Amino acid sequence: MRTKTMHIDELLGAAKHDVSLVVPGSWGQGRTAFGGLTAALANHAMTAELGDERDMRVQTVQFVGPLLTDEAFDIVVTHLRDGKNVTQMQCQLIQNGQVAVQAMAAFGNDRVSKVAVRPAPQTLQSAPEKANWIPQIPKVTPKFHRHIDLRIEQGGMPFTGKKNAAYRGWMRFTDAPAKMTDAHLIALIDVWPPTVLQMLKWPAPASTLSWNVEFLHPHPVIEPRQWLHYDCITQQAADGYGHTEAKVYTEDGTLIALSRQLVTVFD
Repeated sequence: MRTKTMHIDELLGAAKHDVSLVVPGSWGQGRTAFGGLTAALANHAMTAELGDERDMRVQTVQFVGPLLTDEAFDIVVTHLRDGKNVTQMQCQLIQNGQVAVQAMAAFGNDRVSKVAVRPAPQTLQSAPEKANWIPQIPKVTPKFHRHIDLRIEQGGMPFTGKKNAAYRGWMRFTDAPAKMTDAHLIALIDVWPPTVLQMLKWPAPASTLSWNVEFLHPHPVIEPRQWLHYDCITQQAADGYGHTEAKVYTEDGTLIALSRQLVTVFD
């Protein structure tokens, strides 16, 4: 089944419980759909099931198997618990009878508390005017990167033999969405390649095995054309696995998200 190139708003708008959806090849990453997009689809489908305006606090994603582009899959949302303050849900993306992506998320109301710890704003370089990522190169650059602007401050392109394994830089959608939702933020946070790939001198497959992302509240409204800053380090890597941690900031240095991933590398 072949589909046209679709704006992320179109894909997210179609992501609902008990529906079938197709991710077009333009959002591909090798033979699979871009993981950040599939995590965003799961988040949007769960958010649509909420009975009130609870904020997404944390989402954990397991990338169980490949979710093929240009092929239909089903979205199934399960309410695990609807408490007074916190709702917990599960979402599965099922293709050809197999679970490809599984996500669990917790949505919570604000509560009165005497505990208040506010992270100090980070001093960042000025937001860039344009991206500096490599252009679309067939069979080299992941197709989904055509939808994203990336600007590197620290780190290198994958497979360039760097000695470090960290990224600092900026990200935004090339074609801005109508509104920046949690699902849009989730998709953006995952656009960077695994930090360890820049250490290799030749191409090798890599993928995310699991991903935990937490949103800090309250945080400012993110404008659709606003850049977000990404600061990611590798805590440890060995034996084909890497553990990374990232912080995401607004242009004024406000911390809005924490991300931790376990990645696999087949070199």
